[in-house]
Amino acid sequence: MKEYYFKADQPTNSGSSNLKYRNPKYLSMLNHLRFYLPQVYPKLDKILFLDDDIVVQKDLTGLWSVDLHGKVNGAVETCGESFHRFDKYLNFSNPHISQNFDPNACGWAYGMNMFDLKVWRKKDITGIYHKWQNMNEDRALWKLGTLPPGLITFYGLTHPLQKSWHVLGLGYNPNVDKKEIESAAVIHYNGNMKPWLELAMTKYRSYWTKYIKYDHPYLHSCKFSE
Repeated sequence: MKEYYFKADQPTNSGSSNLKYRNPKYLSMLNHLRFYLPQVYPKLDKILFLDDDIVVQKDLTGLWSVDLHGKVNGAVETCGESFHRFDKYLNFSNPHISQNFDPNACGWAYGMNMFDLKVWRKKDITGIYHKWQNMNEDRALWKLGTLPPGLITFYGLTHPLQKSWHVLGLGYNPNVDKKEIESAAVIHYNGNMKPWLELAMTKYRSYWTKYIKYDHPYLHSCKFSE
């Protein structure tokens, strides 16, 4: 994994591609801990995964009783009629991809996921992840980030959750429906416009700031003000 991501330092890469690989979003090995959850929590049979740029607005207890129907991953699907399907994330000109995956398969969201770790271990999900990472050594199979290898690793093993559990786009989409935001259990500031940054979209910031404890010493050191 380190070789894969840090080979951007090699002089053979073009400028723009090289800059992408220097982005901490891609360089941090912590982003890939999600593929090792059974090892991190060996005594757990089920786990709720939450990203660090989400706000939990409602009780999530009901997720524990959702029947995943033998799947490993419970996630909200993100595809519409023609977008956020597998062909957006994977290189279907490569036979390894075209022979194993449906380009019209629906993408799903990382950020709030129910994982059945018993089924994960049984199907050796981490091993599947390693296999595809090794096959993608030349970066020919998918784009940067952890979602494409996630789509591959959990292909056919993801159960769709109701969309009200997880509403996305508050970090890049100015047109997220206000009613959907307010009725969602979890809202997700995926994208670059995080609510704690100056470039955040003002219309969405209050859903995050209303939970902030401004007297916390960490916030003082970050010079974050209301």
